[in-house]
Amino acid sequence: MNIPKPQQRTLHALAQGGCIVLIRDDAGQLTHAECLTREGWVLTDCTLAVFRALKRRRLISSQGGQPYRINREGLLALRSQHDNRVSVRAW
Repeated sequence: MNIPKPQQRTLHALAQGGCIVLIRDDAGQLTHAECLTREGWVLTDCTLAVFRALKRRRLISSQGGQPYRINREGLLALRSQHDNRVSVRAW
């Protein structure tokens, strides 16, 4: 499956234990989505458009009113990378 880079970064953060929290205004309208890593940092690549695209593709899901997390389909669609970083060899 062809997944754009911002969606890949968000899925990698979710696969490592992160979650997506939705922020709503007083009227209940969705204003933005924040992707929190397992360390508690906010991923800036996760926008409302990225959230909607991942949800439309059914790569993330929420159960029982909890924050959105990656599901089995999301893990299978994700390209594996070692800890999301460029590997460097010491010679």
